[in-house]
Amino acid sequence: MHEMSIALAVVGQVEEAARTGGATAVRSVCLQVGELAGVVPDALQFCFELACAGTVLEGATLLPETVPGRARCASCADEWAVGMPPQLCCPHCGAAAAELLCGRELQILSVQWDDGQAVAACGAAEHGMDEHRAPAQEYARQRIHEER
Repeated sequence: MHEMSIALAVVGQVEEAARTGGATAVRSVCLQVGELAGVVPDALQFCFELACAGTVLEGATLLPETVPGRARCASCADEWAVGMPPQLCCPHCGAAAAELLCGRELQILSVQWDDGQAVAACGAAEHGMDEHRAPAQEYARQRIHEER
C-alpha cells in the first residue's frame, strides 16, 4: 500500500517544517491529490492517522483536495474531464493523442499549527485557516513535491 509511504513522507515533511517554525502541535494538513495520482483517499486517511501517532502531528486533520483529471486533444485542442477510469481518447474527434493537463498532483498545500500560521491555498477560508504563508511551511510543501 503506497498510501503509507505517502503519509509517512507528508508527516516527515510537515514535522520538519513545524520543528523549524517552533510549533508544538499541528492542527491540519491540506493535501492536493490528483484524481489520476493513484491514491485511494480512505487508505491515505487511515495511513495518515497511523503515521501521525507519536509525532507533533498526532491528532491533526488531513484535508484532502481532489484535483479532477483534465486532458487536451493534440489534434483538435478540445479539453475534457478524463474521469475514472480515465478516458484518454478525445470525445470530440476520437484522436488518441491527449495531453494530461491536471489530475496527477500530490503536494502539501497548507499546514496549520498551534500558533495559527498557515500556508494558504486549499480553500483555507472554508477550513477556518488563516491566509498567511509561513516560510517553514512553504519549505514542507516544496519538499514533498520534490520527493515525488
